[in-house]
Amino acid sequence: MGLAILIIVILVVAAVSVVLLANRARSSTGSLSRETRRRDRGDATSSEAPALSTSTDIEATGRERADDTRARLGGALARRRGGEVVEYDPVDEEELGVTRRQFFNRAILIALGFSLAGFAPAMLAFLWPFRSTGFGGKVKVDKTLPDIISYIQTNRKPYYVPLARTYLVAYPKNALPAAKKVYNSIVIDEMEHGIVALYQRCVHLGCRVPFCETSQWFECPCHGSKYNSVGEKKAGPAPRGLDRWPAVFDGDAVTVDTSGSPILGPPIGTNTTGQEPEGPLCV
Repeated sequence: MGLAILIIVILVVAAVSVVLLANRARSSTGSLSRETRRRDRGDATSSEAPALSTSTDIEATGRERADDTRARLGGALARRRGGEVVEYDPVDEEELGVTRRQFFNRAILIALGFSLAGFAPAMLAFLWPFRSTGFGGKVKVDKTLPDIISYIQTNRKPYYVPLARTYLVAYPKNALPAAKKVYNSIVIDEMEHGIVALYQRCVHLGCRVPFCETSQWFECPCHGSKYNSVGEKKAGPAPRGLDRWPAVFDGDAVTVDTSGSPILGPPIGTNTTGQEPEGPLCV
C-alpha cells in the first residue's frame, strides 16, 4: 500500500512539472529580456536624448524593433509616417521560428514524456497481480498419484518436484492412527492418499536437505540435522520436523499449493512410523 501511494505521488509531481514547463514555454514567446529593457532605458536617458522617454517613445522603439525583425525575415514592413501612430502587429511565431529556450523546453518535455511512457507500463506490471505457476503458486505435478507412489516404491527415494521445491514421500497407512494424534486435517488428508509433500528447506537455517538413499533419511549437510523418511526430526539442531505443503487431489491429479505459508513440521519427539536408519548415514 505504501509503495502504491509513493508511485501516485511521483506521477502527480511529474504531471505538475510538465504543466509548469509548458506554461513557461508559452510565456517566454515575444517577451523582452531584462538586459534589453535595461539597455533601452539607458539609451533613452543618454546625453544624446533631448528629454526623458515617454510612453510614445517606448512605443516607437518597440515598433522599430518589430520592423527590424520583419525586415530580417523578409516580411512586410509597417513603415511609420511622420507623427503617425502605427498599431503594433506581433510577429508571427512561424516567422520568428524556434528560439533556443523553446527548443530546450520542448526537448525536456519530450524526454519527460518518453520517461513517463516507459515508467507507467513497468509500474502497472509490478502492481498487477499475476497468477504464479511456479514456486509461490499452485504447481501441478507431472505424474498421477499411482505413478508417484510406484516411482517411490521402485526407486526407494522421494519423487522431487522442482517447481514446488518439494519432496513427495510415501506414507505407510498402518501409521495413520498415530499420525492423527499429531498432524492437522490437511496433512492427514495427504497421508490418507498415501503421500506427504515435504518442503525441501531445513527448518534450522534454511539449507536444502537431500535424501540419503543408504539411510533412507533426509540429512542436512550444513549442520547435521536428520529427519526420517516422512520428515520427522531424528537428530541435530533442527527445532522441529520438516515443514510441508498442502496437496490438492483431483482424482489422480496432484497439485502442490505453495501460494501460502508452509505447514509447520511436527514437534521434536514425533515418531509416527518408528523408522530407524536402514543403512549408513550420509552425514
